[in-house]
Amino acid sequence: MKHHRIVIALGGNALGNTLPEQMLAVKKTARTIVDLAEEGNEIIVTHGNGPQVGMINQAMIELSRVDDHQPNTPLSVCVAMSQAYIGYDLQNAIREELKNRHIDNKAVVTMVTQVRVDPDDPAFNHPSKPIGRYMSKEQADEAAALYGHLFKEVKGKGFRRIVASPRPLEIVELDAIRSLSASGNIVIACGGGGIPVTLNGNHLKGASAVIDKDLVSSLLAKQLQADTLIILTAVEKVAIHFGQPDETGLSDLTVDEAEAYCKAGEFGEGSMLPKVQAAIDFARSGSDRTALITLLEKAKEGINGHTGTRIHI
Repeated sequence: MKHHRIVIALGGNALGNTLPEQMLAVKKTARTIVDLAEEGNEIIVTHGNGPQVGMINQAMIELSRVDDHQPNTPLSVCVAMSQAYIGYDLQNAIREELKNRHIDNKAVVTMVTQVRVDPDDPAFNHPSKPIGRYMSKEQADEAAALYGHLFKEVKGKGFRRIVASPRPLEIVELDAIRSLSASGNIVIACGGGGIPVTLNGNHLKGASAVIDKDLVSSLLAKQLQADTLIILTAVEKVAIHFGQPDETGLSDLTVDEAEAYCKAGEFGEGSMLPKVQAAIDFARSGSDRTALITLLEKAKEGINGHTGTRIHI
């Protein structure tokens, strides 16, 4: 069997929504990752941070309220915190699973990863990514006045902070990730889409934004010249007519077919659409590159061609 260089993008279902949930979820996630590593594949892992970065951000806001000496913590710093604490749980779970299988020639490392974005990206003028908890109008107005946050009302739920989601341009620690992976390590990188930064001379400045995890996973996979990008989500296959009586799961798509379904509005903007777009972006970058979208527990079957949705040229 051919050994692959695989970038695995973990969805929220692989991490849980709270710290106790995360500690349980990563054990199952680790088994899937080690299944693929055990077959000789080179593995690089990325992950989201949706609930985690929101909780950290809220905790830092509360700290600034009770301690006048504590300024509000920038969102970029909150992303860095989420990378470290998710990576801590994930790398320990993977290490334990490796040891349980007597695999002693692989180490696991988390790379705190910065991702450069364009300060003039139109996304900064049109924030759209929700983070954190829902608030009352009074709470949202107070946060807007104190911190300059922007909010959007969701009918029946309240107000939620929205931030920019610019496109990733450069993975700053790419060479370090490549070197660690080539040395036989399982590398966890680009957590939460990466810490968004802009470049001013040689200085990297944190940006108030959240980068899409699947888009940065595609960029990482392309630049590492990976064979396969696996996007793990909450469904076994991408489907058209989702949630309708004639829902149909898709097993094999060319990039042209996948793009046609995107243009037809078959995939939800906040859910499946960015995953399919990231898969298309990666698959289009080389005739020998395949993207796979499937369930966490089906990853090994998917890489062997038995399930999931495969997207290719």
